[in-house]
Amino acid sequence: MTDPNHRALPRSVRLSMPLARDVVVEVAKQYGVCIRPVPLKRLDTRTGKTEIIDVPCGATLEAKCPPCARRNRQLRKAQCREGWHLEAEPVTTPEDPNAEQQWLVEFRADIQAQRDQAHEAGQDTTDLDAVITGLDEEINAAGMRGNVLGRTAPKRSRSTRRRQDAPDLPKRKMTATTLGRTFTSSDGKTYRPSLFLTLTLPSYGKIRDGVPVDPESYDYARAARDALHFSKLVDRFVQNLRRVAGYDVQYFAAVEPQKRLAPHLHMAIRGTLPRAEIKQIAAATYHQVWWPSVDRVVFDGDHLPVWEEGTGYLDPATGEVLPTWEQALDALDQDDEAEPLHVIRFGQQIDVQGVLAGTPDADQCIRYLSKYLTKSLTDTLDPDDTAQREHAARLADALRYEPCSPTCPNWLRYGIQPKNAKPGMAPGRCRGKAHKPEHLGYAGRRVLVSRKWSNKTLTEHKQDRRTWVLEALGQAGEPTDPHRYVWRHVPAGDANVPSLAARLLRSVHERQRWRAHLQKLQAQATGQDLSAIDTERAA
Repeated sequence: MTDPNHRALPRSVRLSMPLARDVVVEVAKQYGVCIRPVPLKRLDTRTGKTEIIDVPCGATLEAKCPPCARRNRQLRKAQCREGWHLEAEPVTTPEDPNAEQQWLVEFRADIQAQRDQAHEAGQDTTDLDAVITGLDEEINAAGMRGNVLGRTAPKRSRSTRRRQDAPDLPKRKMTATTLGRTFTSSDGKTYRPSLFLTLTLPSYGKIRDGVPVDPESYDYARAARDALHFSKLVDRFVQNLRRVAGYDVQYFAAVEPQKRLAPHLHMAIRGTLPRAEIKQIAAATYHQVWWPSVDRVVFDGDHLPVWEEGTGYLDPATGEVLPTWEQALDALDQDDEAEPLHVIRFGQQIDVQGVLAGTPDADQCIRYLSKYLTKSLTDTLDPDDTAQREHAARLADALRYEPCSPTCPNWLRYGIQPKNAKPGMAPGRCRGKAHKPEHLGYAGRRVLVSRKWSNKTLTEHKQDRRTWVLEALGQAGEPTDPHRYVWRHVPAGDANVPSLAARLLRSVHERQRWRAHLQKLQAQATGQDLSAIDTERAA
């Protein structure tokens, strides 16, 4: 409703006033309230009470929800700090199974036996397969990891012999530790140094101010493929690093784009190795992409494969069924002279720094690691830099028809049915993450954390922060029983869900109470006058 007093004001004055709803959003940002909360319906199975709960969107990009992005950034900083310079070996011994978990596995064994007997007798196993699927979900929900059957499909592998153009690496005997070496100074003080490492990709052409000097000679095809497979190269580097180091090296890494839009890696490593060895490992690390060739375009323009239900994609001219992904790999395996589709390596620019715990350098490295975690990869682009925008457009064009995964529709362009093919696929219309312009071809995770880094999952780090706040506020924590609540999505337009503005105001009020209580606790700890604080707040 418009204030009648505003109607008497000139239109230019009214338009210069901020919208009340926009102010609500800005205040919510200041108090760290998610501005895009997801309403969910929560049913308490003990009391039967149903209520609408706002769940933070959990966005990691600043453009979506700044409060959630900042919260995730702080969480990652805490995770990095806690794991970097551990002095005690993390405990990773699995707990003994409880009675419920054992019963579920025993029941799963009975159903599996019934399914196998029905299959051998030629009977329909659809119902039993559905029961098994539900049981596997219950097994995971009961606190067990993985699948009871393990890997059910054979793993493809090619020769593991190193390439002739890659130098061999030294190997040390593996020791069962993740901590690395310690050093004792002449005064008896013990130091446990670690490393901060930066790895980049090779050059694709001369660059000036983040853009190619000669776009025509710039190797966009190689840049696109390197970006697509960068995460695999990082995996190979970690494998080689552990073989050379001789212990289970743990790491916390972040991927971000350089100004030239190529991804590069910042990595915090627990423990230390000589800089010469790190550079030797990076120079000897490569990843071969053993995929079918994409040198020859088979289908293009209006001449595209057609889908036939129950058969797959056919050649529109001959009616022949296109080879499936598995058949294409079989043909590749049988060709002794086959070459990998792509070989990716690191560039020559490698930076290695030694870091000690508790020093300003360690804090600076942690800030640097988390610097870009709240931004999209394309946020480094200058909106006023036409040359850089054109450079990004040319990279996106090189990525358009490049297969990003075995399930990518772009394989149809080269006469191969994608893995798990389905109707409606067309080359150049892949919805995968790598083909979205904001990701610049990189489809992997932005944060890479080894399993024994901090001896905690990200959820456990989040729970630690939540527990601290609840204890400071004098509130009891939520029950840990995972089966107490049943969550359901709320359909759009549900009359029981208040407007977004009303929900934001309610959350801001709650944050105000929390902040006031925490300020009082802080004042008590420092011996300040609480009445003065209350008077100042009221004013």
